[in-house]
Amino acid sequence: MTGAITDQLRRYMHDRRAETAYIGDDYSGLIAALEDFVLNGGKRLRPLFAYWGWRAVNSESPNEQVLLLFSALELLHACALVHDDVIDDSSTRRGRPTTHVQFAKLHRDRHWQGSPERFGMSAAILLGDLALAWADDIVFGVELTPQAGRRVRRVWANIRTEVLGGQYLDIVAEASAAASIASAMNVDTFKTACYTVSRPLQLGAAAAADRPDVHDVFSQFGTDLGVAFQLRDDVLGVFGDPAVTGKPSGDDLRSGKRTVLLAEAVELAEKSDPVAANLLRTSVGARLTDAQVNQLRDVIEAVGALAAAEQRIATLTQRALATLAAAPINTAAKAGLSELAKLATNRSA
Repeated sequence: MTGAITDQLRRYMHDRRAETAYIGDDYSGLIAALEDFVLNGGKRLRPLFAYWGWRAVNSESPNEQVLLLFSALELLHACALVHDDVIDDSSTRRGRPTTHVQFAKLHRDRHWQGSPERFGMSAAILLGDLALAWADDIVFGVELTPQAGRRVRRVWANIRTEVLGGQYLDIVAEASAAASIASAMNVDTFKTACYTVSRPLQLGAAAAADRPDVHDVFSQFGTDLGVAFQLRDDVLGVFGDPAVTGKPSGDDLRSGKRTVLLAEAVELAEKSDPVAANLLRTSVGARLTDAQVNQLRDVIEAVGALAAAEQRIATLTQRALATLAAAPINTAAKAGLSELAKLATNRSA
């Protein structure tokens, strides 16, 4: 299925690049950068969840138009990642320079005027906007029945609104140094869980049938599993191997991400080690050396936050699987979603 989605994306972006060639070579270069970003990397989790959302209520395989619809989720994801890298001023993504870093290099290599960094940020914003625009073009252009089209567009509207809302909640949390677990969980729900699991599932189901009962189940299942997915990301952002994750070690600590892992670490440290709690509060988001990152990593593990995060991931995943087991969907979809749940939460990148 991942290969079929990639093929849809490759054909679609190739055709769009050809259609827009009249705008000029520079714009074609921006499109080529989007193609490179989308086609070379990513797990295709969101289209996979959409596929199983379809299969949950329809025994037939989705046709080419429906697969194209599911591929729009990857373009939305590309927009979110590229813009997130701009917001965080991240230097690497998937083991490669981020989009804005690549375009800053282009500016320097060609000896253009102005700031290379500002040019890179501007180009990356436009690339992300283009990805979102093309995702919308797909959703509003695929050939579905009128009823299915209306159902799909309602879900799509929710996806876009929620992921942007979650991103804003994230930057508010960083700016205000929000430290509560509840605040971090709220960000995880809207920035990750909704657009990664629950809404893609609902999108697939909406394309296949009018089943509001399944939508409710997918909301519960998807929220629990999606938050567990993000918690795994939080752990990897601090303890992951850069050679596997494609990101610098301790990147979340340097960028000041107000994750559940950090909130839990501060809360636990306040009860057992006030000095460690103060270190966490004052160090995260600062210019940290590798030695300081290692020190913070040790503190997070020593106060029990890493173990608590692993337990939270396990609990949420088990609850999601229990919801799935009782869901009014076919057994093939239950099996497929169970495997996908394991892939989403038991990973090293």
